[in-house]
Amino acid sequence: MSKAIQVSGLTKTFGQNRALDAVDLSVEEGSIFGFLGPNGAGKTTMLRLLTGLARPTAGSVQILGQDVTSADNTVRAEIGFLPDVPAFYNWMTAKETLRFAGRLYGMAGPQLEDRVDLLLDVSGLGHVVTKTGDYSRGMRQRLGVVQALINAPRLLLLDEPTSALDPMGRKDVLELIASLRGRTTVFFSTHILGDVERVCDSAAILD
Repeated sequence: MSKAIQVSGLTKTFGQNRALDAVDLSVEEGSIFGFLGPNGAGKTTMLRLLTGLARPTAGSVQILGQDVTSADNTVRAEIGFLPDVPAFYNWMTAKETLRFAGRLYGMAGPQLEDRVDLLLDVSGLGHVVTKTGDYSRGMRQRLGVVQALINAPRLLLLDEPTSALDPMGRKDVLELIASLRGRTTVFFSTHILGDVERVCDSAAILD
């Protein structure tokens, strides 16, 4: 199988602090990959490097076969990203939020409407008409995941997608992630071992 992510000798320092130290890992395309580590271990730093939001001090990061530091918008358009605390315009509904995100990718017309309806159904938010400002944390996480899927990405990067959720919210998000197996490569960071055991094909532990 081809590699969706290939990281070699990845190091990131902030002044005298070494957030990541010569990390090596690879993620098979189409798999669900868990990135485990305690809070403060460097998981969010890794995700920032994978998305190109930060530059490595040393080492290399390849995403979908291209070096992330020189990747163009063609590669970025195939990546979906959910930060640890997703943010929305509180005056929008879920449908309006997904339409807005789709337009940012140049989607429009029936293609966009069909995609929005599909994702609302998958997320269980299709019947919700309230504004996102009134959403629970679990609802916001589910909307965040499907917003990251609006462009049908080949690679989905999730930063602590189940943190601070109650048991039902965690169940919903994990089932949504598991439903992507074989269609989208999912890389998600977490400090919860049980979540990784439940849905992941493979995992790495950051010391």
